[in-house]
Order: sequence, then C-alpha cells, then structure tokens
Amino acid sequence: MTSRGPSKRVRKAPAERRHEIVAVASQVGLDEGLECITLRRVADALGVQPGLVGHYFPAADALVAEAFTAATMAELDTLLPERPDCPDDDTPRAVLRRFFTLTSSAEFDNVSRLWLNARHLSRYRPGLRDQVVAQELLWRGRIEQTITAGTESGDFSCADPRAAALRILVAIDGTSAYINTSADQRGAPIAHLARTVAEAELGLGAGALEPS
Repeated sequence: MTSRGPSKRVRKAPAERRHEIVAVASQVGLDEGLECITLRRVADALGVQPGLVGHYFPAADALVAEAFTAATMAELDTLLPERPDCPDDDTPRAVLRRFFTLTSSAEFDNVSRLWLNARHLSRYRPGLRDQVVAQELLWRGRIEQTITAGTESGDFSCADPRAAALRILVAIDGTSAYINTSADQRGAPIAHLARTVAEAELGLGAGALEPS
C-alpha cells in the first residue's frame, strides 16, 4: 500500500498573484471606497495572510494607487476602446454616442464616486496623485483622439480637439459631483450635461449624440 503525504499547496505565479491582489483591491475601492483598501482587507477577501499581500505591496498606499488605476483603466477601455481608426459601423459619432449613454447611466456611478474619492485622497497621497493625473491624461487623450478622427472625417466641426476634450471631461466630473450625493434624483439636465456640452463643442445639433 502506497502512503501519500499531505498534498502540496499550489503556489500561484507571482504575476498571477499580483494581478489577483490588485483586482480584489480595485473591487473594494469601487464598492466601499479607496480608504477601505488595506492589506488585511484584501487578504481576508483572498483567504490569505496579510503578509502575502504585503510581500507584493509593502505599503498600502502603493496598492491603493494601483487599484485606482486598474479600475479606471478597465472602465476607460470599456467606454472608449483604443483603436487606430473607426470602422464604418463604429464612426466617431457612434463612439461618442455610446460613451455618453454609458457615462450618464447608473452603471457608471461607482466609477464616478471612485474618481471623486481619488481626487480627494490625492491631496495627501503623492503616489495616488500621480496615478490620478496619468489617468486624466489618458481619458482626455482617448476623447481627443475620437474628436480628431471625427473632425478629419467631417463628422464634427472642432478647431481645438484637445480643449474640447478637456471641457467635456470637466462636464463629466461636474455631473459626478451630483451623482455622488443625489443619484436618486438623477434628471436629464444633470445626467446629459456632458453630452450637451459635447454637442456644442463639436458643432452638432441638440440631441445629435442621444442614443439612437
């Protein structure tokens, strides 16, 4: 009879474990707030010892910063996927129409709150501040890229795509400030503020970027 010793614990590859830690931390940030991301909180969610999380992130602030980036980057890739150009059935106008439809929905509320949360905390956490700035530039860049493509194709009329993209982002942030405290009173003037700003910036008629 062959005896077997205790089964060996399967160790995850470092890259896989790190990704897992960041993914859990991102979800905690979205659901509960960035302040709730601690080594122990993430370790409990994963069913591991805090020391394991600390091995990858000795400082909780570094984990908070990376969790914010992971969450907002995933949302950006959903809202405005990066692509070199727009196929015929996905024109710049269609891309922005979909973008504003999603950002004005309740589905986007947790990310809106995360941005507000991160901007507040970034006053005291330099690492997080760097990530907030980097993400702002990425988001502005994706919107600017779409506006530029639409302007070149004649779909939009915009003399300064970069400035227009910045003003659209400010409108989105302003909307988020209200959603954070008044989501139950979501109304068209607030929910569609960014869309109406974009229509004006791009030389479009009112309602041009409404869902078709």
